[in-house]
Amino acid sequence: MTTLANQLFHLLLSVNKKSFVLLRCSKIIRIMVELSEQEMIRRNSLEQLRQMGIDPYPAAEYITDAFSKEIKESFKDDAEPRNVSIAGRLMSRRIMGKASFAEIQDSKGRIQIYISRDDICPDENKDLYNEVFRHLLDIGDFIGIKGFVFRTKTGEISVHAKSLTLLSKSLKPLPIVKYKDGVAYDKFDDPELRYRQRYVDLIVNDGVKETFLQRATVISTIRKVLDEAGYTEVETPTLQAIAGGASARPFITHFNALDINMYMRIATELYLKRLIVGGFEGVYEIGKNFRNEGMDRNHNPEFTCMELYVQYKDYNWMMSFTENLLETVCIAVNGKTEREINGNIVSFKAPYRRLPILDAIKEKTGYDLNGMNEGEIRDVCKKLKMEIDDTMGKGKLIDEIFGDFCEGTFIQPTFIIDYPVEMSPLTKMHRSKLGLTERFELMVNGKELANAYSELNDPIDQEERFKEQMRLADKGDDEAMVIDQDFLRALQYGMPPTSGIGIGIDRLVMLMTGKTYIQEVLFFPQMRPEITVKKDTEEK
Repeated sequence: MTTLANQLFHLLLSVNKKSFVLLRCSKIIRIMVELSEQEMIRRNSLEQLRQMGIDPYPAAEYITDAFSKEIKESFKDDAEPRNVSIAGRLMSRRIMGKASFAEIQDSKGRIQIYISRDDICPDENKDLYNEVFRHLLDIGDFIGIKGFVFRTKTGEISVHAKSLTLLSKSLKPLPIVKYKDGVAYDKFDDPELRYRQRYVDLIVNDGVKETFLQRATVISTIRKVLDEAGYTEVETPTLQAIAGGASARPFITHFNALDINMYMRIATELYLKRLIVGGFEGVYEIGKNFRNEGMDRNHNPEFTCMELYVQYKDYNWMMSFTENLLETVCIAVNGKTEREINGNIVSFKAPYRRLPILDAIKEKTGYDLNGMNEGEIRDVCKKLKMEIDDTMGKGKLIDEIFGDFCEGTFIQPTFIIDYPVEMSPLTKMHRSKLGLTERFELMVNGKELANAYSELNDPIDQEERFKEQMRLADKGDDEAMVIDQDFLRALQYGMPPTSGIGIGIDRLVMLMTGKTYIQEVLFFPQMRPEITVKKDTEEK
């Protein structure tokens, strides 16, 4: 506890006041105790600036006409000096008497500035330099600089400041890396802190912002390809009365106005198909889905997915379309069709291998599941020493075998095709293979990236598939689908032959940027509440 806080605390104990006054004062003490010495110094500087008549958070617009990167790229030694107005965050400074060097960081990069006391304080009052710049400004503050561009004697392109304006005062010190004897100190590299305080991560760690710019390129490229193909971007409900379109556990909320429980969507599929029924040629949505499941390096409960549905197409067409889409995205992000991921060179150049799922299982385990019933597949699981339970039906068992022994082995893009009907309640039956459906999942770098079908458009067959899902739910499968009566009604009006696909945007960005953890490509991944983390740490 600081000395001032100690004095206040003992003062409170000596005064007999009402309890709520004591409580309010104790909160003030707690706030003061939690402030570090650096934070206290910065708040003191804030007050001194105000006393000097300098607004630390001015409301007026500060007009800029240049960015750091463009200034450096366009500079020519033999050209007339260029006047610029720039703004950014103060990241370093070297005070050298009447002149100083500093570095500011804007949205495009960093640039050095040269500040002379006599330039920014041409009159007799030198306080702006002596007091403000040297003592009251801190690393992390936003400043505006007007001046001209030049090259220093050491060859660095810089801005010679003619005026300096404080634009925003920073009250918390940045974790700027310092080096001593080749050792780096104060690195902001703890994963939990980086994900929890992404704003700091973006400021101080190189390459983080670039990852998210590449994410934006992935999404804009997908949107461009789909728009140019003539498909319509749409929006469907995030809050739904029925959690349909996928096998997953939903988040449940309560709709007070109607006094009913509702669900955050787990997929956009059933609403997009309704639009195909309504006459759209092709529709797509890039949006958030929510699944109340675990978190790990490949999963976040809130994730972004692109779903596309096109009439008069089948899953063979969709495989070709997907190959071309991903090849285009990879070139847009990386400038080529290959990307190094975890030491592997993954090629997104079309075409990709196509392998039936039961053939993949036979290839990796030696067991041929063709024609086996649920009991026989259970026996195979036991021979493979897998952990299974009575709630798992035939489809879930096959899915578990594939996940445990096959999925992680496919590094190059591979279409796993022709899934058993028990695994695919929304998929059209295979036109030539009994008991199978026209479905594929795209595996890349050992993980599923996309899921697609020749869509089931037979309303009677669809109703029976829903009923089978309900039987699985009765056995205890909490990821089984429920019957969506309105969707069945829509199908009864007639849906043309259609192919659809869902692509996980977060995983696609991981692949295109070579990241290992999904948290690296999400601005704000889900985290345990910070108060819980602190409590657990204190208990330990």
